[in-house]
Order: sequence, then C-alpha cells, then structure tokens
Amino acid sequence: MVSLPLVTTDSSESTTPRKIHLLNWSLDQLKAWLKENGHQAFRAKQIRRWLFSGRATSFDEMTDLSAKLRAQLDEHFTIFNAAEVTASVSKDGTEKLLVRLADGGEVECVLLRDGGRRSICVSSQVGCAMGCVFCASGLDGVDRNLTGGEILEQMLRLQQRLPESERLSHIVMMGMGEPLANLPGVLAALDVARSEEGLGISPRRITISTVGLPPAIDKLAASGIPYNLAVSLHAPNDELRSELVPVNRKVGIEPVLQAADRYFQSSGRRLTFEYVLLGGVNDGDEHARQLTQILRGRSVMMNVIPYNPVAGLPYRTPSKESIARFRSILESAGVNVNFRQRKGDEINAACGQLRRNRGGKTKDASAT
Repeated sequence: MVSLPLVTTDSSESTTPRKIHLLNWSLDQLKAWLKENGHQAFRAKQIRRWLFSGRATSFDEMTDLSAKLRAQLDEHFTIFNAAEVTASVSKDGTEKLLVRLADGGEVECVLLRDGGRRSICVSSQVGCAMGCVFCASGLDGVDRNLTGGEILEQMLRLQQRLPESERLSHIVMMGMGEPLANLPGVLAALDVARSEEGLGISPRRITISTVGLPPAIDKLAASGIPYNLAVSLHAPNDELRSELVPVNRKVGIEPVLQAADRYFQSSGRRLTFEYVLLGGVNDGDEHARQLTQILRGRSVMMNVIPYNPVAGLPYRTPSKESIARFRSILESAGVNVNFRQRKGDEINAACGQLRRNRGGKTKDASAT
C-alpha cells in the first residue's frame, strides 16, 4: 500500500497555492494547455490515467511522458493541493482522514471495507449549512463549497490507502456538507470519477445524499446520469423533522418526497431514505408506524442508522430493544429496511467528529 505522508503546513504556506490544482481542470482544458505548450493533445488522457489508475503522486512517476513535459507539468501544476493532518484506522478496517485545504479549511473523508467492497465517503463542503442538530459537521456552519478538484483529491487520497491489488468500488457523497448545495462541484468531480480516464466507477455505484432540496433534486435528475439518491428523513412528520433538520421549516416532508418520486421516475434508480435513530427522540413505535405510512407505495430502501454519539451533544444511541421494535414495525409493514452496521466508532467516524474534536481549523498537525 502506498500512503501519502502526513504534512504539516502553516498559514503562510496554505493561503495562496503557487501552482494550478490539476484536478480542477477538465480534460479539454488540459488538452488546450498541452497544445499551447507544443505537446500532442492525446497526452491528456495519459496524464489522467496516471492520476487515477496509476495512482501517481508526482509527475516524475509518469514515465511514458517526455522529461520536458514532466518538467513543464511540475512547473505549472500540483496534483495534491491539500495536506493530510491525521489518519486514523479502526479495528474494523475503516480509515478516516482529516485533510487541510490550501486555505486552511478542514474536511473529512472515510474509506470503508466491507467484504469485497471498498467504499469511500467524501465531503462536498467545509462545514454544513443544513443545521441538523445531531450532526457534528454543521455545528460551526458552512465556510464554503469545495471545488471539483478538492473532492477528487479526497478520492485519490483514499485510493492511495489500498494495496495495488484492490480498487475503489463505491462512492458515497455523504461526508461533510450538503452535496446538492454544491451541485456544480459535485457533478464535476463525479463526471471524472465515472469516466474511463478517471476511476471508472459506474453511476450505479455512486450515491448522492441530501437532506432534501427539491429544486436541486430536479436539477440532478435533469443531468441525466442515474446516480443513486439517498434522502435523509430522520423523522416521520414535519414537526419533529423541523426540530432535527431546521431546513425542513422552509421545505416540508411532502415536497421532498415528491421531488424524490420525480427523481425515481426520471432515473429508474430505487430511492434510499436515511434515518438516524436517536434514542428517546425519533425511535418510538409511533415514529415507526408514521414512517410506514409516508413510505407506503414507494419503491424505496429504508436505511436506518443507530446514532453515533458526538461529544457535547445531548443525543444518545437507542437501546437494543427500541431498535428491535422499530425494525419489526417497518418489516411487518413490508418496508425494505437495512440497519446499517456502525463502523469506526473509536476513530470519530461520524461526519465532522474528527474535525470538531480537534478544534476545527488548527495549525497543529501532530495528532494522529
């Protein structure tokens, strides 16, 4: 396994990148640059293959390019524009990275191993503006959207943590941030991830998670790419959902469900609904029964996730008894339900935990 080193950067080093972040450039932009500098355009696909299939971390590794071209690339571009601050490994094989961006912002990304699957969960924003009260990602609000290149860099850094005999199989846009609030950056990154010159991952193995922004869901449907859509409900009625997911006050559950139905009709991809189970809050029998009512007649998978506690927040993991009753009610009503196995508890694997427990933006990169 090739592992990128942990890098310490101070604010003066990270404020202004001296080189262009190559991962932000499209294939056409790279072709144009090559022509302007006296090189053949087909070299762009070679460079892309080195980045994504060859796992190159420097231009010197791209041995089928001329020395002149490699030197020019190194002069004008950088492959990795961020720095790994911490890398944590769980007993179950889950790996989590805290990555510091060029402007000092920090985001998290996760590699999950499950049988033969090698799934990654990546961030789309620095922080989050959705305000879900149980989530560490949004406790400090949102700073900015990530660029497509910054999203791709997370993918490549996680890929570097696999042995050469393994490859990434699934991508989940379910890290820090609301992906549909940064649709241009997310789609730009996924266009590369699914391409033959990129990671070559089928859209059917790529999931975009959202709390439910109907106009953005419709824009995603209009893109024509059949990504999987996961809608985070977390409550079966508007009153409780507005408490847990404040953006619901402006939207409402029904418009979210209708937008999800339109996405299903457009893409043909079965919908997934996410439900974080909070002990004593949304895990009651009445909540389960209400949930069966709003899901009735819909082709969905209900993904229930027992809460992963966050230091400083009052929410707790539900009891085994309440989990069992909740599951029984859903299954008895014919709901396709999956109770997700919690992974990486001891490495702060829930979104935003590692960043927040380290105090957010920090210059100290010594913790591991």
